Amino acid sequence: MSLSTDSLTADIVHDGSTRFLQVTAQDAQLLEPFEGEIAQSTLTGPLSTRNAKALQQVFPALRPQLIGSHPVSVGTGDRIGLATPGQARAFTAHEGVMPVLSQQSIREMDRLDRTAQSVMDDAVFGLLEAGWDRGFGADCDHIKTTEGIDRGLAAGFTMFTLDPGDFVADVTAGVTAADADSLPWDVLETTLEDTIARFAGRTIDVGHSQITVTEQDVVTAAVKYGAAVAEAIRLYRHVTDNAQHEIEVEFAVDETAWLTTFFEHYYLAAELQRLGASWFSFAPRYVDGFEKGLDFLGDTEELRLNLEAHHAISEQFGGYKISLHSGSDKFSIYPLCVAATGGRVHLKTSGTSYLCAVEIVARHDQELFARIWEISRAAYAKARASYQVSAHEDRTPVTLEGVDLTALIHSDDARQILHVGYGDSLNGTLADGTSIRERFLTVVAANQTEHTELVAEHIGKHLAPFAAGA
Repeated sequence: MSLSTDSLTADIVHDGSTRFLQVTAQDAQLLEPFEGEIAQSTLTGPLSTRNAKALQQVFPALRPQLIGSHPVSVGTGDRIGLATPGQARAFTAHEGVMPVLSQQSIREMDRLDRTAQSVMDDAVFGLLEAGWDRGFGADCDHIKTTEGIDRGLAAGFTMFTLDPGDFVADVTAGVTAADADSLPWDVLETTLEDTIARFAGRTIDVGHSQITVTEQDVVTAAVKYGAAVAEAIRLYRHVTDNAQHEIEVEFAVDETAWLTTFFEHYYLAAELQRLGASWFSFAPRYVDGFEKGLDFLGDTEELRLNLEAHHAISEQFGGYKISLHSGSDKFSIYPLCVAATGGRVHLKTSGTSYLCAVEIVARHDQELFARIWEISRAAYAKARASYQVSAHEDRTPVTLEGVDLTALIHSDDARQILHVGYGDSLNGTLADGTSIRERFLTVVAANQTEHTELVAEHIGKHLAPFAAGA
């Protein structure tokens, strides 16, 4: 595949396990923004930031754009930088879904020693390899600091998922008005008394029913989420004040231990709006059952009622999308999610594409896979603290002799262990001291056609229900 204008053609070429950029132009001056070796009218160059930026100048389809106006959108993270061609192929087959093809959290970037710019560059080259000719979104995901925002802005990301989850308080033991004394009321530009006056006694439509807000509901919401609102608006003002290009914002409080009640969602939206924020998507903490790498494990009827209520609340604040995080592999509930949100939904997947690459490694380098399995299994006890997972390593094999590796990768326990063990395994070494990451990338790149087909098929299964709903 390639992309062309009237005077220039660009493509990715493979030399064994190495990929290069190749640009052919009618006029040699058109090659000046690129770097590489020129023979006659063709430049062969590295997959560098300079070349990625030059491609974006030539081909508008390689520049990220806003996704908020598209009812249904899906983000597909790429931990290794080689999954984009397969993901793009899946979206090409399901054109009703807006793709977010450059999506990675600051946490994942740091664990993998990647930069926001390298994530963007990998997406650009992957899209060129796929012959991509329409828009895509770029999500700098789960940002908790202004430094993370600055990284994403510099790399040209257009979507910023602001995550104040570290500031959400545990209120399970009960709270009183005195517990609100320490909240940053100056940042919130209000008082507890005024907050109670704004909300207490209201009747709120949550789609399938109505709820009446009590004074205790308000105090609990303020204590639980007040500091998170203050942090969210601090991050929001930083990104909007410093952006030199169009951006959009999602707010996310999903990575906490405590569910977001319907009134708490309403409180969050109302307070953020009062403080001047606008957003296109919101991720509350839903009912239990969203685990990494597995289908939904909870009560589907409870989930339907939950999503309907969150969608009904969003409609009262402009109709923003409800965002589903840890959304990969939840095949049984995708039609429900589309229906419950009226098609105003954003799905995020990440590690599921990485597992496709792990499967390629298992097919072609069993020694490497065995080492990845060993490290991931040993690291699981620590890694599970950062994720919603329920795997038990003692239900999985220690050694792999005689084990069907493909079946192992698709089993629930092993799938979660591999899913959350990516950081330790990719940053580890083989017995001879060589880098696992380098060998991993070499194996996948050497089998990129097969890898692309596997990713396209797997991500396509995610997209089909959303495309039907769109």
